[in-house]
Amino acid sequence: MADESEMTTGRSSGLEPELGGALRSASGRSGLEPELGGQFRQEGVYVDELVCIGCTHCAHVARNTFYIEPDYGRARVVRQNGDSEALIQEAIDTCPVDCIHKVDYTELRELERDRVNQVIPVVGFPVDKAVISAQRRRRQSMMKARKNQG
Repeated sequence: MADESEMTTGRSSGLEPELGGALRSASGRSGLEPELGGQFRQEGVYVDELVCIGCTHCAHVARNTFYIEPDYGRARVVRQNGDSEALIQEAIDTCPVDCIHKVDYTELRELERDRVNQVIPVVGFPVDKAVISAQRRRRQSMMKARKNQG
């Protein structure tokens, strides 16, 4: 229902939510923007888990955005809009190995898709042994799948 001031004056207050009218005709629209709300972030945050050393600085600074993944001891983004831009930038600045990056949302989608297949070694575990143990687990799961099929 329209606001009472809008009905009497015929003008909007400017505080009504945008329902996509102005955004729909924008030339740079990617289709990933939310339709309601205030200012939107143009970039997402991504942690390169292979570079991360598990120092936990980012998770202590921006607690609603980053957390330490329990299996590998590496930082991971849990929620893109968890903290303010300033707090996220502070978390990025505290990273000693610069493994946190701001990326475009379309690139973020690709990076997250690629991350699923990464072999991430446990912090302090040599990479070559991690690769060997991951291959062993993969072979074991394939053998179990074959037994279940046949």
